[in-house]
Amino acid sequence: MDSLVYPIIEFLSDNHIPRELIVFIISLFPILELRGGILAAMVLQIDWPIAFVICCIGNLLPIPFILLFIKRIFLWLKNTRFVKLVHRIEQKAEQKSAKVTKYKKLGLFLFVAIPLPGTGAWTGALIAAMLDMRIKQSFPFIALGVITAGFIMTLLSYGVLGNLFG
Repeated sequence: MDSLVYPIIEFLSDNHIPRELIVFIISLFPILELRGGILAAMVLQIDWPIAFVICCIGNLLPIPFILLFIKRIFLWLKNTRFVKLVHRIEQKAEQKSAKVTKYKKLGLFLFVAIPLPGTGAWTGALIAAMLDMRIKQSFPFIALGVITAGFIMTLLSYGVLGNLFG
């Protein structure tokens, strides 16, 4: 993930984008999400409470749109040259959905809350959409998961890692 975060920070910084906006933008990206945003905030020396709030908001902003529109977008993309990409994304989501299916809302929360590669709000929202979970059912648990992952990443980055490298 570091190999993705540093070039983005460098590119945006070179274009005079404010530090906080850089962190927000990184938190919006799939794959990087909140984890990348917190790491970027630490690198950019943004105080942890501000970083935490920016990253949570940035990570949560696209989630309602994913929950509401991803199935329609995938259906449309299946009629384009991106059909293979859509199938791959659906297969990965389906593989990861077993954990969520078994425990439903708690499973969705845990899937998003544990900051490991391949987990997070984007994938959690995709899984929730594939399982036909309503936005009222899924969004609160995704949001709680993002906040929990934010606490974990902030503690690790600013606490443990911050003491090791700071």
